[in-house]
Amino acid sequence: MRQSASKLGTLDAVREQVAAARRQGKKVALANGCFDLIHVGHVRYLEGARAEADVLVVGVNGDASVRRLKGEGRPLLPAEERALLVGALRAVDHVLVFEEDDVGRLLLALRPDVHCKGTDYTPETVPERDVVRSYGGRVAIVGDPKQHDTRALVARIRG
Repeated sequence: MRQSASKLGTLDAVREQVAAARRQGKKVALANGCFDLIHVGHVRYLEGARAEADVLVVGVNGDASVRRLKGEGRPLLPAEERALLVGALRAVDHVLVFEEDDVGRLLLALRPDVHCKGTDYTPETVPERDVVRSYGGRVAIVGDPKQHDTRALVARIRG
């Protein structure tokens, strides 16, 4: 079994692994998120993303990005710990932390066949859809209906 830490990499390292997978004829998917408190919705999202391709790369938002997106008091866990938790999931092949608020730069660097987003999006509302289309990729909406929310879970715990 592959250890979680062995799945973490820099953008350059993951790009090399993606290129090697492509040479073997494999399809690559990219999913992303804050993953601040892993819950069943995250697991279903990542399993759905993996079903779209042979190799799943997951981008985890860095700490400053999570703060900008989610507000003060977030993230609950530092980026490296969140990345290790994501990497512990069997569906995930590679994990990298990125500092931007969207994954446009990762998409252009990795050019995944499929960019996967959760069911809180539609193909028309995915912020990076034009980037994906620019290189011939496709967007897939995966996972279960958005009934699991980290913000609500954190409020319940703190409540």
